[in-house]
Amino acid sequence: MKYIHYFLIILSLIFVSCSSNSSKEDKVFKIGVLQLIEHDALDASYRGFVDGLREAGYIDGENIIIDYQNAQGEQANCVTIGQKFVNDKSDLILAIATPAAQAVANMTKDIPILVTAVTDPAAAKLVADNKAPGGNVSGTSDLTPVEAQIGLLNEITPNLKTVGLLYCSSEQNSVFQIDIAKKKLDSMGIKYIDATVTSANEIQQVVQSLIGKVEAIYTPTDNMIAAGMATVALVAEPAKIPVVCGEGGMTMLGGTATYAISYYELGKLTAAQAVIILKGVKKPAEMPIETLKTFDLVVNTNMVNSIGIKIPESLYNK
Repeated sequence: MKYIHYFLIILSLIFVSCSSNSSKEDKVFKIGVLQLIEHDALDASYRGFVDGLREAGYIDGENIIIDYQNAQGEQANCVTIGQKFVNDKSDLILAIATPAAQAVANMTKDIPILVTAVTDPAAAKLVADNKAPGGNVSGTSDLTPVEAQIGLLNEITPNLKTVGLLYCSSEQNSVFQIDIAKKKLDSMGIKYIDATVTSANEIQQVVQSLIGKVEAIYTPTDNMIAAGMATVALVAEPAKIPVVCGEGGMTMLGGTATYAISYYELGKLTAAQAVIILKGVKKPAEMPIETLKTFDLVVNTNMVNSIGIKIPESLYNK
């Protein structure tokens, strides 16, 4: 009887363990996605995130439910949406772009948060350190090769003396990249003019103010400028001024050329982090901010031809 008793205890423990594992596997995870604004780069990062999850076996409507919300560029909307995700007790929150990440990070210290399309999470005060986040936030950085982009601008612009630096002064991402650009320009002996905007309505006027003062324009991965690249092109193209942008989507919407990362692949990299969290392998505090290591030359041939410049063949082979 004693052996039968022990056997029943062991059997019950196995049953409880299996039930526990089964319930974990059967759980449907709620993932809230907060995207700051609609433009090519952020849209691509979201698509990459969803596709990356699908490839890992996490399919929306089956074992995960994705609640995607777009704040339409409004900080107040970021706060409202972030609060909704917290109230809904989401299992994971993805925040796309710095203002969205800052809004949701201020609302919860318990729900795991992943960020993407954020240039420097530490500088944005989202994590204690990019290598050791230490809290409930981790994710991926979209830091682009700013120095190489400035070098590209110099190579495609004959007799470059002054560059217009076009960005939104309230975007931390942009200020961070512009500081890198200024240091590179200083080292090259090239002058620059700050051309800052605080709203999309100012873009045309600010770009117009650069005509006759600069030979080229540089704009980083700035969400406001990205959404208004058609307006930038409206002024820069007839003035024959090349525009090097922080990312490929901006370039194809009105820029001239750039060295760009893939925001789609950045989204997939973020999805890989999400899988680690959902499986309970690690917490955000233990997961360093990750970046992509490769970038490609992106050329808007229509703008190149319209402006009348040439892209050296050597650049395609780098």
